[in-house]
Amino acid sequence: MCSANENNGATSPTVLSENPSDYGSNLKILDCNDQIKELQTIIRDKNTTRSDFKFYADRLIRLVIEESLNQLPYSDCSVITPTGAIYDGLRYRSGNCGVSIIRSGEAMEQGLRDCCRSIRIGKILVESDAETHVAKVVYARFPDDIARRQNSIILSNLFCTPIAARMVVTAFPDLKILTSELHPIAPNHFGQKYFGTD
Repeated sequence: MCSANENNGATSPTVLSENPSDYGSNLKILDCNDQIKELQTIIRDKNTTRSDFKFYADRLIRLVIEESLNQLPYSDCSVITPTGAIYDGLRYRSGNCGVSIIRSGEAMEQGLRDCCRSIRIGKILVESDAETHVAKVVYARFPDDIARRQNSIILSNLFCTPIAARMVVTAFPDLKILTSELHPIAPNHFGQKYFGTD
């Protein structure tokens, strides 16, 4: 688990747990290793140049996308190799599609396309009311057959706060979430730095 507590172990009653098992089996975090921790560090470092930020963010995105694809359902299949041998393997049970949340989520689109040739990607724009902070969908365009994929939806993101994790698993208990870390402080500068609008 790649999570860290920046308050040196002190807990407060209003702080949610950073332990993934407290959120159920559908919250999955990339296995933490030195490479992932370094990528997260570079992305969070205020001194990282935009060029480096984008390069290392794309690396972390690719790792999250690859692991997300591992969570999709597969079926057994057999193919004939160029030498005439039969190879018993796997293939996706159904075609894949993606939906990116406009703006920051669009950073993950190329990583998904790099892994899944000709994948269809929809878009959704969510805005929060300035006064009430209640989120609402302003725009949505989904692939035509999105309804038949409801049992295989994975919310893939780079960073997840305990508050967000709790909200999602409470509202959508069957939804799988895959992230690189569970941390109370989200790098809210991500979209601006990635797209060069900071």
